[in-house]
Amino acid sequence: MQHFAALIGEFGLLAVFLNVLLEQGGMPLPSWPLLIVAGALTLSGTGIIPTVLAAAAASIVADAGWYVAGKRWGRKVLATLCQISLSPDSCVQQTESIFSRVGPSALLFVKFLPGLGLVTVAMAGITGLSMPVFLMLDALGGLAFVAFPVLLGRIFHDAVDSILITLAQLGHYGGVLLVGVIALYIAVRWIKRWNFVRQLRMDRITVAELAEMIHDGKSPVILDVRPADARLRDGIIPGAHFAHPSDIDSAMTQYPHDTQIVIYCACPNEAAAAVAAQHLKRAGFRTIRPLLGGIEAWSKAGYPITAGG
Repeated sequence: MQHFAALIGEFGLLAVFLNVLLEQGGMPLPSWPLLIVAGALTLSGTGIIPTVLAAAAASIVADAGWYVAGKRWGRKVLATLCQISLSPDSCVQQTESIFSRVGPSALLFVKFLPGLGLVTVAMAGITGLSMPVFLMLDALGGLAFVAFPVLLGRIFHDAVDSILITLAQLGHYGGVLLVGVIALYIAVRWIKRWNFVRQLRMDRITVAELAEMIHDGKSPVILDVRPADARLRDGIIPGAHFAHPSDIDSAMTQYPHDTQIVIYCACPNEAAAAVAAQHLKRAGFRTIRPLLGGIEAWSKAGYPITAGG
């Protein structure tokens, strides 16, 4: 951490601003270690209020960019977020569920939930939340998110100082250790994402194949795993049944395990559908196929949509 201290000592609040800006912009660079060190250094250097304000300003700037992108390009932004983020794509489903239950006030706390902050900001733009309301809620949430580690560093400054001294005594080895810890953090998150993407590589079904099966009277059990508000807003594929991804197996107890099942959502890479498929496989079902492109692909192909409930 002495390298963090050196950064803060040389570049001051700019180092804090850039670290938070990059993290909130989507880069896998944790900001809390630097903010904790910055908090400890507020006793002898920059005051706590300028430190918190610099970090909060960076968070708001980054979030405003994703908000504008969500407002302009809609759900396409979610696919971009899932491509640049090391968080599993299933974060989209979780965020939509939280946003549908809590509404825009989710911006007040969602940054504390790993992988959900950026998607929530984009959802605020996608759902048309007004800029003044967004900025107010996002500013409050951002302030809380950055103030917490800064206050921790200030309260436990003696412990932080001891770590800094220990790392300083290690010299270059301390730097190697620090870089190694950060690299390990990024590697673990990358491996989790890679495993999730690998699970998506299953036998998907195209909208044309599903439409043909329905036309021929061979319709499988079709499951919609989107949040309730999405079904009401956008409708459903005719004959689809609702099932929550995490407890979908309980909704299938009346069906034999050789039943053909098609699952769809509106997530990038059919992520929520893949999560539901995992639960069904564990429950013993054998033929489970996520719908390629989800309901958006079905609608774009001109196939019918019925009112959702």
